[in-house]
Amino acid sequence: MSEKRITAQQLGLAEGLARASDAALFKWLVASFLFGKPIQQSVAEQAYRIIVERHQRDTPQRLGGSSKAELVRMLGEARYVRYDRSTAERLLKLCRKLDEQYDGRLSVMRQQSSDREDFERRLAEFEGVGPKTVEIFMREAAGGLY
Repeated sequence: MSEKRITAQQLGLAEGLARASDAALFKWLVASFLFGKPIQQSVAEQAYRIIVERHQRDTPQRLGGSSKAELVRMLGEARYVRYDRSTAERLLKLCRKLDEQYDGRLSVMRQQSSDREDFERRLAEFEGVGPKTVEIFMREAAGGLY
């Protein structure tokens, strides 16, 4: 039995992604990061909602300003416990790198990319972002970016 995949529409991000809004792109990146791990999609969705919606860690600065312990607690609230420490650490590194290299904006990363393939390569350079996360992210974000 395969689990139903969560869409940007279900998270209220589809319109923002269509406009390539930096806020929506970042939120979808966080969601894609969580969904890309071998964990139940319902748990990943709950983790997204707790981190981004309940605790309002909805920008690279807000999420990156969290401590690892705070993120582990938020992931624990969602029962996202299998990879909680590594996920927390990698989310913090993702935010730091996005801030340092791309002014905290995926649109800047897009502008610096020569094409879609280059953008996907840059995305995959974030620690913890593998082919599955890139696939999930691009499935819904590509329309607004390309």
